Amino acid sequence: MNDMTQAAALIESANEKWRVAEVEALFALPFNDLMFRAQSVHREHFDPNTVQLSTLLSIKTGGCSEDCGYCPQAARYDTGVENQGLLEMNAVLDAARAAKAAGATRFCMGAAWRGPKQRDLDPVLDMVREVKALGLETCATLGMLKDGQAEQLKDAGLDYYNHNLDTAPEFYGEVITTRAYQDRLDTLDRVRGADLHVCCGGIVGMGESRTQRAGLIAQLANLDPQPESVPINMLVQVEGTPLQDTEALDPLEFVRTIAVARIALSKSYVRLSAGRQEMSEAIQALCFLAGANSIFYGEKLLTTGNPDVARDRNLLNKLGIRPQGEAH
Repeated sequence: MNDMTQAAALIESANEKWRVAEVEALFALPFNDLMFRAQSVHREHFDPNTVQLSTLLSIKTGGCSEDCGYCPQAARYDTGVENQGLLEMNAVLDAARAAKAAGATRFCMGAAWRGPKQRDLDPVLDMVREVKALGLETCATLGMLKDGQAEQLKDAGLDYYNHNLDTAPEFYGEVITTRAYQDRLDTLDRVRGADLHVCCGGIVGMGESRTQRAGLIAQLANLDPQPESVPINMLVQVEGTPLQDTEALDPLEFVRTIAVARIALSKSYVRLSAGRQEMSEAIQALCFLAGANSIFYGEKLLTTGNPDVARDRNLLNKLGIRPQGEAH
């Protein structure tokens, strides 16, 4: 049995639940075989030459009480990020209009909270209503949700809620200690219970092993139903955070991660997210070939840099990839 046949057999055996060993077997395929399989799966479910564009705005920045080792917004780390209270409605709407004019179809609002209090949530609900009225899909990432909050967001017109698993359960405690893995799963349950779409992915390059990367993808693939949107982030090392000197992940291992995510999450949008500013055009092109079909689009991802709109459009034009919703 050759490598491709063996991998196909493993996939067939993963009828309901993906085992970490099965995901690891995909990672271990020869690169060309892995890319072929990922592209084949991608073409079964998506137009291979379109990409969904999302824009992310930090509506409340810094001062977070969590200790996520990658995050420059944690209050306990000295990263140079200035705390900023909740943005005014007009500033949010100006950003949303600009995103739409540049071709984004989804507008994501992120706030650095452990979880929103009701007084925090109320103005965000108004933002969701107003952004939705502009004709954009709406997404929010506000931390952990309490009972009833996801329903309020749904009623306001929210389409997606982002809450990443970040990494595999067995590596989670190396990165975050102020909340448990189960806390994240509980919030995802609340989001699903409110009939919201789930945006849930993770970060690679935090010092985890390949087995642990496989563990993250298995966790995501075993969510029932699978997330509609799966952001895969490359760690952006920020001075002042505990992970600032982590050994960088090999770029081709990142491409493998995208490909494995595409195979295991065949119907999900796989979003090429943080870390793109540091990636060459060739690596980004390989990520699209591996099945990435969504990107964050704009100058910033919360507090870290992102390729600007003109640079992204130039790359997409070179590759013959159209933004979703645009005519041929």
